[in-house]
Amino acid sequence: MALFRRWAAYLQDPEKVARFQRLCGVEPALEEAQEKSASDVLLVNGSCLATPENGEGDRRYRLRSARDAGEKGEGWHSNGMKNGVVPGEAAESQQGPAEDGKQHSWGMKRQPRRNSLTGESVCQAFRIRSRFLYYLFTLGTELGNELFYILFFPFCIWNVDAWMGRRLIIVWVWVMYLGQCTKDVIRWPRPASPPVVKLEIFYNSEYSMPSTHAMSGTAIPLTLVLLSYGRWQYPVLYGLLLAFCWCSLVCFSRIYMGMHSVLDVIAGFLYAILILAVFLPAVDLVDNFNLTHKYAPLIIISLHLALGIFSFTLDTWSTSRGDTAQILGCGAGVACGSHVNYLLSLMPDPSPEALPLPVPSLTVTVLGKAMLRLLIGVVILLLTKTAI
Repeated sequence: MALFRRWAAYLQDPEKVARFQRLCGVEPALEEAQEKSASDVLLVNGSCLATPENGEGDRRYRLRSARDAGEKGEGWHSNGMKNGVVPGEAAESQQGPAEDGKQHSWGMKRQPRRNSLTGESVCQAFRIRSRFLYYLFTLGTELGNELFYILFFPFCIWNVDAWMGRRLIIVWVWVMYLGQCTKDVIRWPRPASPPVVKLEIFYNSEYSMPSTHAMSGTAIPLTLVLLSYGRWQYPVLYGLLLAFCWCSLVCFSRIYMGMHSVLDVIAGFLYAILILAVFLPAVDLVDNFNLTHKYAPLIIISLHLALGIFSFTLDTWSTSRGDTAQILGCGAGVACGSHVNYLLSLMPDPSPEALPLPVPSLTVTVLGKAMLRLLIGVVILLLTKTAI
């Protein structure tokens, strides 16, 4: 037990996160004037603003305080990315044309956000020395955000395989619900900053253990491989390679963003494996019940509502409550919609004699229909979400 505690303390050390960030080119910027470099990118988190101190000379930067920026109502608004890091395209117009062929750094500004658990405001400047790694890990963290789910799950159901999509959402609801509830039971804080640089602050009001991004990034690709193996004709090695890359990208992105310790990510990965081992054998039974039982919609709605009420009693408000409600609502909606489709004989599943299914050839017509179907459906989903 003592050895386990030592290892847990070692993996939870925020300095390990900061070291990984420095290895990937993320460095905190001093609050003093910063020298620009052609290879550097200056980003400012929270409500700090990087502005040129003068229009000529060495082009140094100064940082405005969060209070001054907030009182004046200055700043650029986010483009919807939950990590809150948006390149400032107005940097060059502020600085004037480039001189001597040097590239200008990026200026960043965000509206102030407050950690709902600690009450602290985040205002931190940092440098990104590798744009490739920044965009790569931003993609990785988006694989666990709402926008990805809105696009991925409908695409899977409408264009790939409704049978597989339904089961995938069932597993996703289990994994995310248990992960969010476990966070509110354990109540471990996010890695300390400093030394960690917080590139993402949207989820800073949630607890840290386990990483639900790591859980979904593990459960979704593994479930895809397990469900599609033997049902679709494709080399299983490709599926395993995709699952490994997907899982690794999401897990490492949470450390890169400064939102989780190494222990949080490892625990999330192992927790997702455990949930799959316990619940995946029952997914067929649950899906068949959702489709065929006479009172399935009533039971589904009542069960998801009860789970939501239970989870809201675990802790005070945080963004995890809204996420939990959306996850449960999504699961209940898909299950009830699948029941209606079954009664109306819409989107029927292939017969067992037709398995395994061949992978269709990707033609312009097939891709066009798939994109049009996704576009129309997502627009209706967003309109419905906005209306509700």
